[in-house]
Amino acid sequence: MANIEDVRKAVIEFLKKTIGVKDVKVIKAAKAGDGWETEAEVYEESSFIKSLGLPTRVQDRNIYEVKLTDNLEIQSYDRREKAGITE
Repeated sequence: MANIEDVRKAVIEFLKKTIGVKDVKVIKAAKAGDGWETEAEVYEESSFIKSLGLPTRVQDRNIYEVKLTDNLEIQSYDRREKAGITE
């Protein structure tokens, strides 16, 4: 059975690898039945600015929801909300 620190590490590793970001901050981790529900804050290049082909350091703050089994297998992930823009 996984503990909360194992869950945090698994989510960080998964999101770094899957969406190609450098930093991931787990902001929620809760036991849910036979698994875990987590939320992670991620800063990604602004997709709008990138689509215009402009160089920028503007990043979008996104929240990802990741669900895991008790064996730390990822069941699902989803970008939950667009939380704002930062420079």
